[in-house]
Amino acid sequence: MNEKKIYTESAAETEAVGAALAAEMAADSTLPPFVALYGDLGVGKTAFVRGFASVFCEGVAVRSPTFALVNEYRGKRKTLFHFDMYRITGEDDLYSIGYDDYLMRDGICLVEWCENIPFGLPEEYVRVSIEKEDPNRPDRRLIRIKKETLC
Repeated sequence: MNEKKIYTESAAETEAVGAALAAEMAADSTLPPFVALYGDLGVGKTAFVRGFASVFCEGVAVRSPTFALVNEYRGKRKTLFHFDMYRITGEDDLYSIGYDDYLMRDGICLVEWCENIPFGLPEEYVRVSIEKEDPNRPDRRLIRIKKETLC
């Protein structure tokens, strides 16, 4: 997967990008079942996950897992594990929530705030970075999507 750069102007457009990635992952078994989401507070990571989930778990209400740390969405085709690592401060925190068990299950992990868990990333993952691109256009986002492999 070559890096994709996509601009969005609304939460609905960000959701559509998430749905497009989910459709691509559903069709391409070589893409790893782990999506690492990077971006500041309020840039649209959960909106992206909402769109992604619409492909695998139709009709599911996606909420930010900030306080739960992980939300599980069961779909007909796959189960999604939606993590929020904002409050994770180290490896002990990460593994105390059973993180490694989720990685072994047959599902797709969507992990917000991966910048807090560089030690917890799998060998291969899809990196999604979302950023506010233009201060004069507060709804505009630049979304970068790329398959990553750790050395």
